[in-house]
Amino acid sequence: MDGILPLWKERGQTSHDCVFKLRKILQTKKIGHSGTLDPDVDGVLPICIGKGTKVVEYLVDSGKRYTGEITLGTSTTTEDASGEIVEAMMMEVPFTVEEIDEAMAQMTGTITQIPPMYSAVKVNGKRLYEYARNNETVARPQRQAVISSFKRISEPVYDRNNGTQSWRFEVSCGKGTYVRTLAVDTGKILGVPAHMSDLTRLASGGFTQEQAVTIEEVSVAMENGSIADLLLPIEYGVADFAHVAIDQELWRKVRNGMRLSYQDLGLTDRPDQLIAIFYQDQLVSIYKAHDKYHDIVKPAKVIRTEIGE
Repeated sequence: MDGILPLWKERGQTSHDCVFKLRKILQTKKIGHSGTLDPDVDGVLPICIGKGTKVVEYLVDSGKRYTGEITLGTSTTTEDASGEIVEAMMMEVPFTVEEIDEAMAQMTGTITQIPPMYSAVKVNGKRLYEYARNNETVARPQRQAVISSFKRISEPVYDRNNGTQSWRFEVSCGKGTYVRTLAVDTGKILGVPAHMSDLTRLASGGFTQEQAVTIEEVSVAMENGSIADLLLPIEYGVADFAHVAIDQELWRKVRNGMRLSYQDLGLTDRPDQLIAIFYQDQLVSIYKAHDKYHDIVKPAKVIRTEIGE
């Protein structure tokens, strides 16, 4: 069984939980996901099965879109609603929409983030969340994130009794972005503690909420023999790549992982992006420019060595 399954992960389960359940349902061990979702977050989680696992890294690299809620006035240990409150400020006057929008606008483009302590980033061989659980502190590395769009999509609501202010947002961002940290840093710009109080992933790996299916739907499809209707071909994983179709002569070389000139592939210039190689309408390999030799391209990953696999 090979393909990609755009799964809708429900709240209360980890991404690993989803993979574990799907291995049992689909009766195969070769399953991986492209991009962890926290237990409290629901949304699109692309699952790669069989040979589909060979393109999982390319799905991880693709952009993601979320909708969620920012709450000003309190910050938490985890930067989201699941953590313990570490700072609270009674806001006597709410911010205007102009002030909020201006702060959010400062968070677009290429920005620098410091990963949350409750994250899987490794420092000195240990995950940050391991330090956090042991009440240990450690210097966290700065990371670059690309934020294509970060906008308020609801009117801010001021809770006079608790002195907090909340609004919903939508964000489109690149890999490695911590949306929780976007919320916290928006609060820092405004000068108040903040946290992400809700989050849903609307799109990931080129797949949207409308395409996603639940674990229950997958289970039913396996029972009635219609699982093939839910699986998407692994070619979806390279939908944004430049595509090159090859003939039988080139196929003999590509299947053996041979280096080629970019002219062999019908290209007029040295490629600066990955190239998806197709034979008989099937993805067979991913090629990239050679590091040393200007005219040469080499396989970054061989997908198939036999057609019809």
